[in-house]
Amino acid sequence: MKQLVSVIFFLVTAFSALSQTSFNHPVPKNWFLLDPVQDSVQGVSAERAYKTVLKDQPSRTVIVAVIDSGVDIDHEDLKSVIWINEDEIADNGIDDDKNGYVDDVYGWNFIGGKSGNVDADTYELTREYIRLKAKYGNIENDKIGKKQKAEYETYKQIEDKYQKLKAKNEQQYKLYANIYNNLVQSIDTLKARLHVDTLTAEAIKNFETNEPSLLFAKGFLLNMFKNMGPDESLDEYVGQLKEAVDYYEVIVKYGYNESFDSRQIVGDNINNINEKGYGNNDVKGPDPTHGTHVSGIIAADRKNDLGIKGIADNVKIMVVRAVPNGDERDKDVANAIFYAVDNGAHIINMSFGKSFSPNKEIVDKAVRYAEQKGVLLIHAAGNDAEDNDTEKNFPSRIYDDGKEAKNWIEVGASAWGSDEDFVGSFSNYGKKSVSLFAPGVAAMLMSYFPEFTAVEIKDILMKSSRKFDNLTVQKPGGGKTNFSQLSISGGLVNSYEAAKMAQELKQQKAIKK
Repeated sequence: MKQLVSVIFFLVTAFSALSQTSFNHPVPKNWFLLDPVQDSVQGVSAERAYKTVLKDQPSRTVIVAVIDSGVDIDHEDLKSVIWINEDEIADNGIDDDKNGYVDDVYGWNFIGGKSGNVDADTYELTREYIRLKAKYGNIENDKIGKKQKAEYETYKQIEDKYQKLKAKNEQQYKLYANIYNNLVQSIDTLKARLHVDTLTAEAIKNFETNEPSLLFAKGFLLNMFKNMGPDESLDEYVGQLKEAVDYYEVIVKYGYNESFDSRQIVGDNINNINEKGYGNNDVKGPDPTHGTHVSGIIAADRKNDLGIKGIADNVKIMVVRAVPNGDERDKDVANAIFYAVDNGAHIINMSFGKSFSPNKEIVDKAVRYAEQKGVLLIHAAGNDAEDNDTEKNFPSRIYDDGKEAKNWIEVGASAWGSDEDFVGSFSNYGKKSVSLFAPGVAAMLMSYFPEFTAVEIKDILMKSSRKFDNLTVQKPGGGKTNFSQLSISGGLVNSYEAAKMAQELKQQKAIKK
């Protein structure tokens, strides 16, 4: 998942729409820009804010660093809003601006190297299992010293979780692969026998045969047709199954693979968490889909007639690639934050997370640095339908010493539905840990109200968020709850109300002066 108009900064962390089949009318493509009262969808009222409070108001350009899987900087709806490092000469092999990164014209890629880019990677659970197994894998419980006892117990817990999840996902992979292979083989067999390019349930049902292989194909496909939706084609069903096979194949081949080492591609010393300067300048990477999606919600060109309009109207996207198809590494996350801050980012969007953080101290150091420099950090709460008050989710605004980063906003995902349906069914939540909910928003206020600090912007967003008295919603993961119990603010971001509050506070400041 996981993250505002040139405006409220870019909570664009966790945007997703509910399925169209859940409602009586289709999801408006621009629902996240719309107003709950005027348009009857749970958007952030960005268009209303532009037409009223922010109309004819000056704004500054805000740089938003998107730490993600990469961004398609040549996308027709994004290429005009991509940040360019004016002090760097492209492709001359020289670090012109002396920032430690050669040819970083559009940003930097911390999961790439001279030989290419990391696509898939292992999970942090796997990496922790490997690390602890090297220390305790051949030692019996009764041979463990008192000082090592706690870590040994942690190792046994991680080992148990790793083995169970590995086995579960291998089973899922085999199941989907078997169904997919049988489906494709059955389709090819009956197409050839019936001499058709397209199979229908009626044609298969009327097909007579005594051959065992053909009887299997006939029964298999009729069962598939029976389970398909009324508007779903056989080709679509095959495509969905292929996606499931590919999904679990990556998990098995890379996520839980003890032998896979992505850092051979990067070429850094993974044990040196303070190392800098590694990576390459390929900010697209092998699959920039997620980062492009996030960047589009934040800042897709609002002046052209292509695609969607982003929430922010005066923003530049700095691309920092640090998130693979797997779990990001603490070292890369920390360096990505340092890079973004040092190169002028006002806001950093982080739509990713994991349940282990073995080098949290280096991430804490980077977060403190961003806090000291007044940079706003927006982090997605996660997409596991879990309570972050009880389940670990990193990176976190809580430092190891128990103190809290004041410049951090943790965002739960909302959806376009009304009443009980506007909380994303997949979204993590937490009365103590999640700041507020949003469909994916965040840089507007900082652009139109540059006199406010990152902490003040956060405070405005929290206080101006829309509250819902005694509103019962579907609780992610199952059951129902009061919406106010899912986040600290108990609210949903609204850029119109936030802009109004910012304008009022600005006037109050002027009077006091």
